[in-house]
Amino acid sequence: MSKHENMSLVPAMPSFESLKKLNEHGVEYWSARDLQPCLGYSQWRYFENAIKKAIESCKQSGNDPAHHFAGARKVIQAGKGATQVIEDYHLSRFACYLIAQNGDPRKPEIAQAQKYFAIQTRRQEISDQMAADLERLETRQQTTVEFKALSGAAREAGVQNKMFGMFHDAGYKGLYGGLGVDAIKARKGIPPKENLMDRMDTTELIANQFRMSQTREKLKRENIRNPRDAMETHEMVGKKVRSVIEEIGGTLPENIPPAEHIKSVKKRIKTSKPSLTLDHKDAKELVSNSE
Repeated sequence: MSKHENMSLVPAMPSFESLKKLNEHGVEYWSARDLQPCLGYSQWRYFENAIKKAIESCKQSGNDPAHHFAGARKVIQAGKGATQVIEDYHLSRFACYLIAQNGDPRKPEIAQAQKYFAIQTRRQEISDQMAADLERLETRQQTTVEFKALSGAAREAGVQNKMFGMFHDAGYKGLYGGLGVDAIKARKGIPPKENLMDRMDTTELIANQFRMSQTREKLKRENIRNPRDAMETHEMVGKKVRSVIEEIGGTLPENIPPAEHIKSVKKRIKTSKPSLTLDHKDAKELVSNSE
């Protein structure tokens, strides 16, 4: 029998994901004893050293090890049908990651595990970025709709086209502590020709959207029909929103750094192909002994 044929008879190691178990609450965990051979450790005492290092890393990261490394016991089959109870740990996914990071890097299994978790982490980052991008884009679009609706309400209140700049500036001055659009751009280093709302992050957009919607409702509710009263109302509502932000300890809008231009966000969403699961080639997970 050739060496190649011999190797093909060696059973492949179970994958990391296939070792996952669920407790009675439906929470996922991994048995350290099951994970041990997948990470290239033949002796428990050496693997337990890696676990202890991982527990210390868990502490240093500000996490409670008790939430990730649960002491447990495992029943195994001994000779002649007998059973034996051995020490074990029930590990969270984060614990498995820390063990891989603290394992012997000379072991190919550890190197592969580190690569696996690095891929998972990166893809989670990409997924989180995509979610943030979509939220900001949706909020920007909603703010555009609200801006148009407010402009319509202002027109009904007697604000003429040539006064629209002053009307909208009044709302900004109320919310931004006396700063109009041009002053806000100058403070934040935004080019004069750029649309201010295109450089607002999601939090700032929401504050402005709330300012506009409440002004629109107040203009209609109080049947305001004078342009000066409309401007004063807009500035007053802006001041009220600012007051709420101050009261709850939020960041005042003029102190929020300018965000990436919304056009770049749109482009990234259009060109990105986020993957919420691992590709087949990356899902080999932990290297098997047959390779």
